[in-house]
Amino acid sequence: MQKILFIVHSAPYGNESFFSALRLALQLQEQHKSAVELKLFFMSDAVTGGLAKQQPAEGYHLQQMIEILTAQGATVKLCKTCTNARGITDLPLAEGVRIGTLVELADWTVEADKVLNF
Repeated sequence: MQKILFIVHSAPYGNESFFSALRLALQLQEQHKSAVELKLFFMSDAVTGGLAKQQPAEGYHLQQMIEILTAQGATVKLCKTCTNARGITDLPLAEGVRIGTLVELADWTVEADKVLNF
């Protein structure tokens, strides 16, 4: 099983980097379900993408995409330092999303076969 780590830094809305990361992760899960283990770590402004109760006026719905990923076995964590800095650590998170630490990200990075940055 190939371990793939996505590190996402970009804000969830405003450009398509965050969306592109989720699209690729979903495609990998669909196309190579039994051959990949996906982990996603959101840092910087990307942490706001892990919040629950998103209601975008138009376009893609990131919360739904994240919840599909976690329901299918992907691990999604938000950087605790980043959520603390933005005052969102105690807000409700999308289904399956958890708060993580830099220690976990360091371990995930060493364990990963591939690391993708968005």
